[in-house]
Amino acid sequence: MNLLFETQCACLWELPKNDKSRNGPNVKRIPLLLLPGTLCDERLWAHQLEHLSDIADPLVMPVGTDASLPVLAEKILAKAPAKFALAGLSFGGILAFEIYRQAPERVSHLALLDTNARADTEAGVQAKHDQLAVVDSEGLEALLRDKLMPLYFTSASLKNQTLVETIVNMALDNGSDIFRNQVEAVINRPDSLEDLAEIRCPTLILCGKQDQLCPPDRHQEMADRIPGAALCILDNCGHMSTLEQPEAVTASMRQWLG
Repeated sequence: MNLLFETQCACLWELPKNDKSRNGPNVKRIPLLLLPGTLCDERLWAHQLEHLSDIADPLVMPVGTDASLPVLAEKILAKAPAKFALAGLSFGGILAFEIYRQAPERVSHLALLDTNARADTEAGVQAKHDQLAVVDSEGLEALLRDKLMPLYFTSASLKNQTLVETIVNMALDNGSDIFRNQVEAVINRPDSLEDLAEIRCPTLILCGKQDQLCPPDRHQEMADRIPGAALCILDNCGHMSTLEQPEAVTASMRQWLG
């Protein structure tokens, strides 16, 4: 593991002295696959899509079409370029583990944001079944507003209606069928902890210090197991780091891609 940061915007690696040349007209942009979290889409990565496009060719992949991580990974790999950087948040990070298992030689860089390498627990499985029951009885929006939103953001950010409505609108646009697929896929996920030592590409591990769903200790254990991984913990940030601290996430990803 490289360095641990608790900051708003961390430089994880020292930039080359001639870094300004990276933005010239002849710079080849890195293909970058972005995997959203549960019930999310390209809006989750809006800041990164805009502000990394000078060094990367970002593409947000669909992550809810099937209820199986292996099938989702196969479909993404079928559409992906021969070599690519890969970043996933939450469910997207769990899917990133499966993509790396299937095709490690194709992943040039790996970023794991606000995610968890462990298999689901009995309590976790029950909680997800309870969420499905709420969707059946009260609807998806009720689940988001009443149950999940307090787990996604810090208390300060919960007052930001733009952030809240972005989450709700993404969820409603995705719909309950995609939610069911993602719940089934994540419940049946394998334990990825033993696979981490085999990762051999530049790896960024990032989370919010106040992430209640995938807390910092889960990211610390990933960083401890992945050779050379860099760990970044953002203060005043919960589970949805790309929305709550977009500039800090983008700055860290820019260093990672460098």
